[in-house]
Amino acid sequence: MNLSARQLTIDLYHCKNSKLQEMEAVQYRLREILVEAGCNIIDLRAQELADDHYAIVTLFPEGHALLHVFPELRYVAGDIFLCKEEAQPEEFFKAMRNFFAPDKTKTTFLKRGDFASPKDLKPKIKTRVAPLRKIHNTGAKVIRILARRNRT
Repeated sequence: MNLSARQLTIDLYHCKNSKLQEMEAVQYRLREILVEAGCNIIDLRAQELADDHYAIVTLFPEGHALLHVFPELRYVAGDIFLCKEEAQPEEFFKAMRNFFAPDKTKTTFLKRGDFASPKDLKPKIKTRVAPLRKIHNTGAKVIRILARRNRT
């Protein structure tokens, strides 16, 4: 297999970081994360796209990073594309997760390039739920079950 790039998409749900409203603070942190990862930033731009969200686009020789931030929904969607086989986009995700502090995350990892078989095209998807969110979800299920039993 001739792998030429790696891409990671992230969905961060129920983010707790109060800085979601502050586009400049998120932009600054994204720059820090990418510089720490050794990326040579060519351009980094933030733009309010609508009343409910903004995007931050970063271009560097090794690839690109993009974040869409929806402060009122406490939701962040993003991706990082790295043009190296040995690239570690997972480190970008960990830093974003630490900064935004979401209750739930979903990541999709894609290998990009020339693939030997159709099996290689399948993305790897992971979902992670914070412990407090798991407790909340389990409690809600128990209440629904008990309510159904009491109706009969």
